[in-house]
Amino acid sequence: MSTTASAANKSHHASLSPITSSPKNRRRSSSIISHVEVESDEELNDQNLVPNLNANWVHSKGAWLIHICIILLLKMFFNVLPGSTTELSWTLTNTTYIIGSYIMFHQVKGTPFDFNSGAYDNLTMWEQIDNGDQYTPTKKFLFLVPIALFLASTHYSKYNLNYFVFNGVLCLIGCIPKMAFTHRLRISIPGLTKANI
Repeated sequence: MSTTASAANKSHHASLSPITSSPKNRRRSSSIISHVEVESDEELNDQNLVPNLNANWVHSKGAWLIHICIILLLKMFFNVLPGSTTELSWTLTNTTYIIGSYIMFHQVKGTPFDFNSGAYDNLTMWEQIDNGDQYTPTKKFLFLVPIALFLASTHYSKYNLNYFVFNGVLCLIGCIPKMAFTHRLRISIPGLTKANI
């Protein structure tokens, strides 16, 4: 019995490639949570060769103001909808902004421009901003926007429990992916997200 176990163990190690020679380094295909590895020196050189136009716009004049303008335009749009109340319009504004910013900053990977030989293909826009540094002024501002929207939404909904819980969940959806512990973390939901890393 021990000979069959040792033979199975040898065949298991023989099937591993030289890159993943230890079972500890192998990526499990059934894992829904994975971590993107740090780039190689060659990829880092490609990233530093040309400025990243996809992420550097957040440092331009008016980049912070555009978020406030988008929120105000969404609020005005939802105010003119027939049957819209103040509570509903603030919640819809919060919902639209959070979903849109989540897709823009945390879901889409790579860059829309082909100027850097795919050096950023594995990174979300949030991970590209400030070369991945956390707690920069831009990232602090973008972190505070969902919190400010949550506070405004709950205030104008007169602290109604249903709106409070819904807007609170939206605030978590907007803030948790921006936290340092989620940097380069990928969650793949079978059927909803692609498994590529």
